[in-house]
Amino acid sequence: MLSRRLSILLLAACAPGALHAAPVAKDQLMVPPANADHFVVISEAGKHGDEWRWTLPDGSIAYRESILLRGLVFEQDEVVKLGQDGTPTKIIVRGVTPGGDSAEIFAIDAAVAHWKSPVDQGEAAHSAPTFYISNGGTFLANDTLLPALLVAGTSGLNLLPSGHGTLEPSRTLTVTGPAGPKTIKLYFIKGIQQSPQPYWLDDSGKLFGAVGGLGLLPAGYEDNLKAIIKAQDEGIAELAPAVASAFLTDDARRPVLFRNVRMYDADAQRFLAGQDVYVERGKILRVGPTRRGAAPTGARVIDGKGKTLVPGLWDSHMHMPDDFTALAEVAIGVTSFRNPGGSIELAQSQTQRRVQGTLLAPEGFTSVIVDGKGPLAAQGSITVSSLAETIAAVHKIKDAGMTAIKFYTSMTPAWIAPAAAEAHKLGLHVHGHIPAGMRTLDAINAGYDEITHIYFATMQAMPAEVVAKSNGLMRLLGPGKYFKDVDFNAEPTKTVIATMAKRHIALDPTLVVVESVYMARPGTLGAAYRAYAGTLPPATERGFKGGPLPLPEGTTPADTAASFHHMLNYVNVLRKAGVPIVAGTDGTGLELVRELELYVEGGMTPAQALATATIGAAKNVHVDDRTGSIKVGKEADLLLVDGDPSKHIGDLRHVDQVMLDGALLDGDALRAASGFSGRPK
Repeated sequence: MLSRRLSILLLAACAPGALHAAPVAKDQLMVPPANADHFVVISEAGKHGDEWRWTLPDGSIAYRESILLRGLVFEQDEVVKLGQDGTPTKIIVRGVTPGGDSAEIFAIDAAVAHWKSPVDQGEAAHSAPTFYISNGGTFLANDTLLPALLVAGTSGLNLLPSGHGTLEPSRTLTVTGPAGPKTIKLYFIKGIQQSPQPYWLDDSGKLFGAVGGLGLLPAGYEDNLKAIIKAQDEGIAELAPAVASAFLTDDARRPVLFRNVRMYDADAQRFLAGQDVYVERGKILRVGPTRRGAAPTGARVIDGKGKTLVPGLWDSHMHMPDDFTALAEVAIGVTSFRNPGGSIELAQSQTQRRVQGTLLAPEGFTSVIVDGKGPLAAQGSITVSSLAETIAAVHKIKDAGMTAIKFYTSMTPAWIAPAAAEAHKLGLHVHGHIPAGMRTLDAINAGYDEITHIYFATMQAMPAEVVAKSNGLMRLLGPGKYFKDVDFNAEPTKTVIATMAKRHIALDPTLVVVESVYMARPGTLGAAYRAYAGTLPPATERGFKGGPLPLPEGTTPADTAASFHHMLNYVNVLRKAGVPIVAGTDGTGLELVRELELYVEGGMTPAQALATATIGAAKNVHVDDRTGSIKVGKEADLLLVDGDPSKHIGDLRHVDQVMLDGALLDGDALRAASGFSGRPK
């Protein structure tokens, strides 16, 4: 569950420890002995931390974790005591994560299991073998689950708090390190998260390592990371053709007539009643008022009564980690996405397989992150230590066929302007976080075409101490304290608005990220996920019940709430001034419609908000001539929803049918294939 836990933590959707006293301090956590098993936490950008494992005198297994990731701190220890059947009888987690106190305890008393985590507490009758899945804890402690699942075989294990897990084998790989060559085998854990989770086991059936948002490998085996990622991506890709062939059939590609449907005209930002839309060979051939009479020969006719047809949605901030997530995006109506920082190799592979028809996925437009070398470098980035290396990274991104370069917060400010100029010469889009020490106008003047995240669009008005530390948590927490008092009609924000509008600098707000930091409450399902309650695997849903990041001294929840609502208004003020707004999630994708709901809360109409996830997003990557709106001659990327999003933008969650490149895909079937157990509320 490395990738899922990481994505939740990076969204700040982890609990602040409201159920516990102050967290155990770092100097009070266990110290691993010299002979402890040592693992490293790494990405292609470098090392981010360490984890250790050893056995205590009573036979319990101890773990220690120490990670610094882009300013996010993980300092935890964990003790797991296993029963004779290999399942936990007691678990104790102590320490901190970016969400605060991570204290968690599980124990069995007289055949009753009890647990208390930062997000919940409960009890249930316990019968062996049953495995408790921690809400948090160290990444390495997943090593106890894998052997238990391996022993359980195809029958799997019952889980607590609920659910059922199985382990499915895949391919093998030979790696080299201090102990010489090792043969490791890829397995997928199914039934715990929405997507199968990849882990690598050694020939004794014990955890060798895992690669999700980060890599966890034995110390000395770091040089195998690229080979492991490649083999893992290939293993996942082997599963994709069966899914694609089940949906991308000849019948799915038949001509379709959507009759008497409410239609969203993205170009005019309006909804039209009583429309017919006819699709054949992947193209939209007719759009207009409903006609009487027979449908074209061989066409499937879909009655549009009570339904709305909109262009396929765009998620303009979706870090696409694997093929499973790509399928889930289609299931929620996304037919195109912009990956603002992804793997070159995976993007190339997914693009090729999508064209070949062996991968069911939205069309992707991938950026690559470039960041300065050091402890705060973004995971998965190309790290650079000079202007020459930065220019070389720009050329590498272009040569790989990617569409944009995304600069990050640890870049040296002086390198941005020449690197952006080189990127523009090569036809690349330039966007990203704003490096520490730079403000919003500095980035625009240096060549940014787009600002990523609303809080970087506030940076012009932030105090110097926030700007200086914006490569850490202050990029989020500083605006939470101060933005509530910013006057849009006064300097310096007045000039920011005017400049972005005049130069058509786009904004990718990701308000859902800010909401998860400023507004979430521990133990309560986040607003972006409430409609999906009961349709997600229990562990996934539990992970969305976290609270906000702990606030710095002098900041109150009232401050962050006021700043958040001021940001909602800011996005609409920018839009009205002429700034292009593109909707993205920087999460799991489930947050996309919530992002649009927040735009409406900030003053947009549903029609205006929907443009940010359709034609506006297509314009941002210069493909609006072929997609992004329902218009004769454009590609047939469409979404049919139950309800009326012109009145309730949230109705976009009620996916009935998705048309992807002219293939009609059933919403219920897509949900079932991507791990949903039913329709959202």
